[in-house]
Amino acid sequence: MPLLFSYGTLRDPAVQKATFGRELTACPDRIVGFRLDRVLITDPHVLAVSGLTHHPILLATGDTADTVDGSVLEVTDAELVAADEYEVDDYQRVSAPLASGDTAWVYVAAPQN
Repeated sequence: MPLLFSYGTLRDPAVQKATFGRELTACPDRIVGFRLDRVLITDPHVLAVSGLTHHPILLATGDTADTVDGSVLEVTDAELVAADEYEVDDYQRVSAPLASGDTAWVYVAAPQN
């Protein structure tokens, strides 16, 4: 099963039920080399599901002193596609190492055009 690192709304049981149709099992972990920022959400579906106008977003720093706490979620391939559909264009999914030694998919800030 793919691993998905979440540091924001995908950890919310209500968002998980709306996005995946179930609550996911979560295991605490950290991502290294990133810091948190916030992004304004304007997508009506995402606003309705999360109830929040701003979501956290990861910015790559490359500095190993920068870490962000979150949860590792086990998802199916279909659920990973559902997560892609939930996330707005400000995010891109990348594979990244975690403090635990695992590697997981994670949504980070997409490059600005």
